[in-house]
Amino acid sequence: MKQTLLNAGNPEYPTVLIRVTTVSYGGGMKSKNPFGAGNQQERPSSSNWLDRIDGDLGNWVAGFVDGEGSFNVPIRRERDRGLPWRVSLSFNVSQIGEELPGVLRDVFGLGTVRGRGDGVFYFEVTKPTDLKDRVFPFFERFQLRSPKRNDLAVFRTVTELVLSGRHLFSSGVEEALSLRGPMNRGGKRRRSDEEIIATLRDWESSEAICRAPSKKQRDEDMVHTP
Repeated sequence: MKQTLLNAGNPEYPTVLIRVTTVSYGGGMKSKNPFGAGNQQERPSSSNWLDRIDGDLGNWVAGFVDGEGSFNVPIRRERDRGLPWRVSLSFNVSQIGEELPGVLRDVFGLGTVRGRGDGVFYFEVTKPTDLKDRVFPFFERFQLRSPKRNDLAVFRTVTELVLSGRHLFSSGVEEALSLRGPMNRGGKRRRSDEEIIATLRDWESSEAICRAPSKKQRDEDMVHTP
């Protein structure tokens, strides 16, 4: 066990000194358990989990996310499912080195930590149920103070859209596109909304053609009065 000094780099948030215990999780990577209670792989009830988070630690995490986190709604190309596009969700926090992303994983009790070749590591949560059960309740208690709180509000709305299943229809994909427009200060995306919508329109047209019976079939099915 060792002590780690955490500071979000923002004077509005406290500098936090926590005791951490090294534990292992998926992929053989190490993380630091901020609760000092061994392996946190079990999933206690949401309220019990949230009640166990120290106020200073919770506020530090909020400050860290204010500085280094993001809420994203990627629209990914699909070629083996019904729709040509899939609405995805990603809450992630990046940092050089794995220690602090590992701390976040233990605070939330879920998510993944992965690294890049340049030494940057990401803590990420993508499952809609995990976002609803853990991430959103956390930020209700430990609130963001930067403009990212607006991104979080939109992100929650899109998550509810996905949980409802509306993202499985063209109208739901377009709704997600409209909602995510102002997120991340309108940063440049790999594919434009116009391209995604145009592909949806082409797909809908091709689907309509496939579903429509041929004229010959209609003629054969008709009952002619002599």
